[in-house]
Order: sequence, then structure tokens, then C-alpha cells
Amino acid sequence: MNEVEWVDQVAGQLRKQPWVSTEGLRVDTGLKLAYGAEILSYPDPQVRVISFATDLALVEASGDGRWQPRVVVEAKLGSVTTHDAITYSQKALVHRSVHPYLRYGIMLGDRKRYPLPGRLYRHGAQFDFMISFYGELLTEVEIATFADVLQAEVVASRTLEKIMYESRKRTRDRYTVLHRRLHVQ
Repeated sequence: MNEVEWVDQVAGQLRKQPWVSTEGLRVDTGLKLAYGAEILSYPDPQVRVISFATDLALVEASGDGRWQPRVVVEAKLGSVTTHDAITYSQKALVHRSVHPYLRYGIMLGDRKRYPLPGRLYRHGAQFDFMISFYGELLTEVEIATFADVLQAEVVASRTLEKIMYESRKRTRDRYTVLHRRLHVQ
């Protein structure tokens, strides 16, 4: 199984999660997501949007055909290099420059008993989460754990969006603490 097939298989398992549809989400693979815009001319700005393809994305769709990316997951099957960690972390950074509420992570497959590699911790500073799976086919426990992480990341994305875009509303939620918790297992 190659990486694209693996991501498609994982996406299929995620689509079966009841919360995906009840929360107005869809699971996409190969989604091209903007990371910047170039102004080609003035006075009426001619804009060219530039994008990267993502491996897996949770997207929130509204009834009017519009959508927002909530979570992006990059994927590596087998080993992951320092270069991979740096590259994917940089992609997270530039995607968030356009979508500041976006949550970003990486999933590793077919890792057998190897834990998350130290190079991901060191060079993956822009990842909100990292997850490693034993084989190519996810077990029920692995998919349930991954689904829990993704569901929490969707909530975090929505909360960040509210904090950023509703900060001047009189009726806004008022927060006095933001804590980015570290959870490992």
C-alpha cells in the first residue's frame, strides 16, 4: 500500500465516525489549501492565490456551499526524516498564516513498535498533534483514539476562530485563561 492509498483508507474509517456528519464536517484527501496570495497588479488588486495539497483534512461545510478547513493532517508511512518534519511544520505555519484558526498534525503509519521519533518533537514545532500507528490498517482502538484527537482539534479550531473574530462583540465569550495542554500516551 502506498501513502495515498493509506490516507484514503484512514479517511474512509474517519468518515464512518458519527460525529463527523452530525457536526457538519467532511473528511477530504488531497485538498488544495491556500497558504498565501500574491498581488499581481494595482489599483484594483489582481490576486493570485497559491496553495499546497494536504494529505487529509476535516472541513466544516455550511449550507450555502461555503466551507472552512478545521484540521489538516499530513501523513507519512514508515519512517519520517528530519527534512519531513521541517517541511510539514513549515507547511503548517504558512497555512495558518491564511487560516489562523487551523489545527495541524501529522500521522505516521506502519511504525510497528517504534514511538514518535524525537526529530518530530524537535523540528515539528507547528504541529498541534502527532500520532503513530502500528500498521497500515488501523485497529479499532487506534481509530477511536485518532477520532477523539480530531474531534478535540475541531473544537479547538472553532474556539480559536471565535476568540479571533468575535473579540469586539459585546456578547462575546470572555476568556481569562488559554492553556495549551500536553497530553501523551
